Amino acid sequence: MESIKVVAFDADDTLWVNEPFFSNAEREFCILMEDYLTHQSISQILFKTQIDNLPLYGYGIKGFTLSMIEAANYISKGTIKANTIEKILNIGKELLTKPIELLDDVEDILGELQGKYRLVVATKGDLKDQHRKLHKSGLGPYFHHIEVMTDKEKIDYEKLLKRLDVQPKEFIMIGNSLRSDVLPVLELGAYAVHVPFHTTWLHEHIDHAVEHANFKTITKLSEIKKILL
Repeated sequence: MESIKVVAFDADDTLWVNEPFFSNAEREFCILMEDYLTHQSISQILFKTQIDNLPLYGYGIKGFTLSMIEAANYISKGTIKANTIEKILNIGKELLTKPIELLDDVEDILGELQGKYRLVVATKGDLKDQHRKLHKSGLGPYFHHIEVMTDKEKIDYEKLLKRLDVQPKEFIMIGNSLRSDVLPVLELGAYAVHVPFHTTWLHEHIDHAVEHANFKTITKLSEIKKILL
């Protein structure tokens, strides 16, 4: 990895806590709708609605909130009451005001890497919300570039590398999702490091192991120093 110039970090559940907030919001939604179906069935319908809506809304809290309203309308067969829709909207608004909980040692790690590499945030989701979280995190000064992608496919990383004017062998991506942070990066010929998080959205799961010369898994983010320093 001696050729690496750019170190990119995923944001949600790599730098700060995110998915547990969505899991709690989903539980609140299931409680709201439990007069109609079991929590498991409600979760399945919500997940399918989210996936169907990704091409329209993309990732993030706003798309999640719209999908909850759509799922509620489907589950209730169009009889959902206005006050229940208001409660669903409040679940979404609460997500938008959650405090930023940095994961362990994040700021120390960025401080040690800064100056030795160009540091980048490479995340996906709602542009305004991701910039809000980055601002509230206080981590902005560590980063050379912030990239909020509509998705994290090979083509999205190709565009990022072009903007950064680096070759794949000069780029390493660090994140908690094998689907989004690892596989497309390896396909490019770049390096990827997986940092598992205890809660991961079902959509980010893959059903096979990853074996690649440019791939490593670490148990916590601080172990990246053994790789890069």
